[in-house]
Order: sequence, then structure tokens, then C-alpha cells
Amino acid sequence: MSKLIAQAPVLASRLVAEARPRFQVFMKYAKVELTPPSVSDIPEIRSGIGRLINGAKTGRWREVTVREAWLNTLVTVEVLCWFYVGECIGKRHIVGYDV
Repeated sequence: MSKLIAQAPVLASRLVAEARPRFQVFMKYAKVELTPPSVSDIPEIRSGIGRLINGAKTGRWREVTVREAWLNTLVTVEVLCWFYVGECIGKRHIVGYDV
């Protein structure tokens, strides 16, 4: 046990040295992905919605690969699960509202 305590500073410095590059990569992506959309992003968002509607009208959704369909399914399930969890947190009960 005393060996472990004696090695604690060395282990801690090694942990910090290994975690620093990963944290920097995380922060790099977090600055881009976690910022809310700005006013200059609105035209791109509108064109994306237009492409989505156009693809639904023309039947492009039938030409999706199995991988893309599977990823879309996983994203949909994740959104539904987070919606359900949020509802459970909001009503403070799993089944129904406390009237």
C-alpha cells in the first residue's frame, strides 16, 4: 500500500500528460459542434431543410444504403429516448402525471 501511495504523484503526472492531448481535441470539436447557430447559418439551414423536403417528395429516401438507414434509425431512437427521459424527469414519475 505504501508503494502505491509513493507512486501516486508519478501516476497523476502520467495521467495528466496522457489526458491533455485528448482534452485539447475534445475542446477543438466542442467549440465547433456545441455552439448555437448564428445568423449567418440560417441560409444553410433553410437549404438543408429544402433538400430534405425535396428528397422526401422525389423518393430519394428509398435509395439510402443499409448503413445510412441503420444510422438514421439509431439517431431517431436516441432522440426518442432522450424525449422520454426528459418527460420522466419533468413529471417526476415514470407512468403518469401526479394529479
